[in-house]
Amino acid sequence: MSHESISVFDMFKIGVGPSSSHTLGPWRAAGQCIAYLQQEGVLDQVRQVQILLYGSLAKTGRGHGTDIAVQLGLSGDDPVTFDVDQIGSKIATIRQEKKLWLNGTHAVDFVPDADLRFLFSESLPFHPNALTFLVDLADGRSLARTYYSVGGGFVVMEGAEAGGKKMVSLPFPVNTAEDLLHWCRKTGFSVSEVVLENEAAWRQEAETRAGILQVWKVMSECIFRGCHAQGELPGGLHVKRRGYDLNKRLIAGKAYSGYDSWVATIRQGGNDFKYTLDWVSCFALAVNEENASFGRVVTAPTNGAAGVIPAVLQYYITFCDGNTPERIIQFLLTASEIGSIFKKGATISAAMGGCQAEIGVSSAMAAAALTECMGGSQRQVLMAAEIAMEHHLGLTCDPIGGLVQIPCIERNTMGAIKAITACQLALQSTPDFAKVSLDTVIKTMWETALDMNSKYKETADGGLAANIPISLPEC
Repeated sequence: MSHESISVFDMFKIGVGPSSSHTLGPWRAAGQCIAYLQQEGVLDQVRQVQILLYGSLAKTGRGHGTDIAVQLGLSGDDPVTFDVDQIGSKIATIRQEKKLWLNGTHAVDFVPDADLRFLFSESLPFHPNALTFLVDLADGRSLARTYYSVGGGFVVMEGAEAGGKKMVSLPFPVNTAEDLLHWCRKTGFSVSEVVLENEAAWRQEAETRAGILQVWKVMSECIFRGCHAQGELPGGLHVKRRGYDLNKRLIAGKAYSGYDSWVATIRQGGNDFKYTLDWVSCFALAVNEENASFGRVVTAPTNGAAGVIPAVLQYYITFCDGNTPERIIQFLLTASEIGSIFKKGATISAAMGGCQAEIGVSSAMAAAALTECMGGSQRQVLMAAEIAMEHHLGLTCDPIGGLVQIPCIERNTMGAIKAITACQLALQSTPDFAKVSLDTVIKTMWETALDMNSKYKETADGGLAANIPISLPEC
């Protein structure tokens, strides 16, 4: 069987909200198109660029900022480092000047309303999230490059194989949960130890550890920022941020300064069930409100589901014994492996599988990670992931107005709570008596995805999106 090598940093990508498949993926695709033009030595010969958005990218592209992401990608901006506070002004400048500076060096005439085309009734067969760049050169030639944003910020160029890293040889190749369990049994390693050994195929261990802690730094900053930001979310739904008010209510006037002091203050409130439950919800709300506001987030494994894993890890750090670098690294390594198995056996794209592919997968990842960190066996880790996904099967993706807000933000709180519950169930269970394996639930999830009506796959054509009357401004 062919093997797709997926790193922890493939599953956890630092980027910009609100969607990994509709924002980060198209942004990266535009960057790849620019890199191709540079490689061919024709960047300075470009006279015109048009972008065709197909399928789900067309139907919910404006709500997800696909048009914005493509312009920033063509401008040569990096989603990891670009100042998110400058997004609005940069896009306004492009619109006002009717100029797009490719890679920041070569200007072409560009009118967003004409050169960004939303093909609502057209879809390409490989994947619903498709976009094509049509490039006209000064010498009369025309070039076309088609890319697919396949979920989680992963991008596949038409004609190329998915995964891009298949040639990396890993000491412990894993395609399925059974493969992972095999290596754990053979070596005696925990899940996170197997992953850490595999990561050595890409870089030194110290670099991996530092990179994971940087991922957590971005996640924790996102939680803290979201808990202290007021106002309405952009997009026209007039959704009020709730993280700020909930944080203020739970803190109850106690003073703190900065993230570490804030966490210490939260701990002072004890670990009563209702108190803990409210904080987990607050953590998840905060991340996804930041995500909906074009804030800096981490795909986990997607942007739409970016709040689940940070919320559960913040719970572990705040209310358990997880406040050490080693525990944080262990948590994220374990979570990444579970996510990669879902990607290989099913999908992490809501446009392919509905919200079970996003919130469901993130909940399974978080459940497995928490279970290992709480002392669970390798089989209990896999059992926790299975339990979490089993109770997300069939979950549709029906964003109202095509925005990653309703019901997406609240769904992250539910995914986080289900992850913690799945962990507790697994820790109190004997895997010998389990009737459903993780591989079985992944297979079932994929079959469910194939059977699911397309209107429930991130199109805003069905579900809540079709039953909540709204009137959004043109954008």
